[in-house]
Amino acid sequence: MNIALPFIAALLGLAAALLLKPQSRSRIKLLLAFSGAFLLSAVASEFLPEIYGSGAKYMGMYLVAGVFVQIILEFFSKGAEHGHVHSHDDNKGIPVVLFVSLCIHAFLEGMPLQEDGHSMVYGIAVHKLPIAFIVSSFMLVNKIPKFKIIAIMLFFAAMSPLGSLLASNLELDDAVMLPLKAIVTGIILHVSTTLILEASEAHKFNAAKIGVMLLGAALGFMI
Repeated sequence: MNIALPFIAALLGLAAALLLKPQSRSRIKLLLAFSGAFLLSAVASEFLPEIYGSGAKYMGMYLVAGVFVQIILEFFSKGAEHGHVHSHDDNKGIPVVLFVSLCIHAFLEGMPLQEDGHSMVYGIAVHKLPIAFIVSSFMLVNKIPKFKIIAIMLFFAAMSPLGSLLASNLELDDAVMLPLKAIVTGIILHVSTTLILEASEAHKFNAAKIGVMLLGAALGFMI
């Protein structure tokens, strides 16, 4: 099923961190920029037409609420959703609130994805890979035992599929699902636009990042 793709992508990010040196991140920012553009296109082509095409009222309110939900989550995660995880000498483990915030984010974004064929599934999967790599690398740098890292990342990887399965099993009707999709759309809009804005460091032109963002945006509309 397509909902397994975010799980597989997170495991690939974990495997890359275990096999490569944690400091080896030369390509990770390009992948983050690509995933941001892909997510933005998927939102624009899929979620926005669906929630506004329904004719339901107050969708804009739920969408903005989703943006603020993500802002609150990032207060605790310190921006780990878009690659901001830093090691500190006085912190020898992954902060619990950071990990819980990441898991809530992953669970929520998985809930509207119970249908196969959702292009957003691919966008979230592409986004999961660099995040899993960065978080796993953070734990490796802080010398957390590998078996603990694997257990933590397996739990994180399962969050999006669990959100999808819960929503599917509950068989939520449109009166609940559409506001939920609007909230998740706000969450993903915040993350994707942040990734795109942060791709331009010090507002300098970077041909490689522009190229991968254009590619990501094009694929987001095509898939």
